[in-house]
Amino acid sequence: MIARGDGTPLYNLAVAVDDAEMGITDVIRGDDHLSNTPKQAMVLQALGYEAPRYVHLPLLHGPDGKKLSKRHGAASVQELRDAGYLPEAVRNYLALLGWGTDDDTTIMSTDELVSRFDVARIGRASAIFDEQKLRWLNGRFMRGLDPDRYAEAVAGHLERSGVEPPVDRARFAEACHIAQDKAQTLDEVWPLIRFVFTDPVDDEKARKKFLGPEGIEVLKAVHKALEGAQVWTAQALEEVLGGVVERLGMKPGAVYQPIRVAITGTAVSPGIFDSLALLGRDETMQRILRVLPG
Repeated sequence: MIARGDGTPLYNLAVAVDDAEMGITDVIRGDDHLSNTPKQAMVLQALGYEAPRYVHLPLLHGPDGKKLSKRHGAASVQELRDAGYLPEAVRNYLALLGWGTDDDTTIMSTDELVSRFDVARIGRASAIFDEQKLRWLNGRFMRGLDPDRYAEAVAGHLERSGVEPPVDRARFAEACHIAQDKAQTLDEVWPLIRFVFTDPVDDEKARKKFLGPEGIEVLKAVHKALEGAQVWTAQALEEVLGGVVERLGMKPGAVYQPIRVAITGTAVSPGIFDSLALLGRDETMQRILRVLPG
């Protein structure tokens, strides 16, 4: 069958004619079209055209082994971009779904992917789209960006999300830099660094966990130690706060988490010493005082 009862063409006729008129030489598509190939080849032969070469790729499945769908997460490259994934990381990850190099290289530039791709190495089994693996790969690409490119990427993502990046781009770039080892996607950067440009958020769970009576006593000791800090750099602050940890006989996290919550409002931030150094002496001391009683 090549036409409906009303004379309109069916898919196999339309796509075959379209391929012929466009001079298509190679068709790469999902293996759900495998059954259409003989029909389209016959149509092209009947019309006097040479059939293109056909390659059929296994369909993508989710981690549960079922056909990829919206329930598995982002369903389009547009949604992946909106979620904060870098184009080069997405290209790298998608290229490796059902294909691989002979030496199992994982991280490749787009130019390297183009030069190394070999259709003969495409597997026959259904490829698994796992967003957690994509997150890992995206994090690797983000950490590999130079600082200026990283800040530009974060700023562009904020603008697409409807958030105006801070006016002080030099300070913004510094803030992006201290988060570069922590964020896995562009979407994760702003929540990590916004404390530098806005008041602390109000994370009730973090306050209850780290700003109880013990946390308050820790902050009193921290505030006193920081008052005597002669130099306000990450390295100097690490030494000062390390002394507080030693004097109190506590684990580092028990000292640093109350500080983190006091200056950011939440229990997650870039490295505490870098965060304090970038926030500055005056603002740091004021934020600690705000959570201390009296």
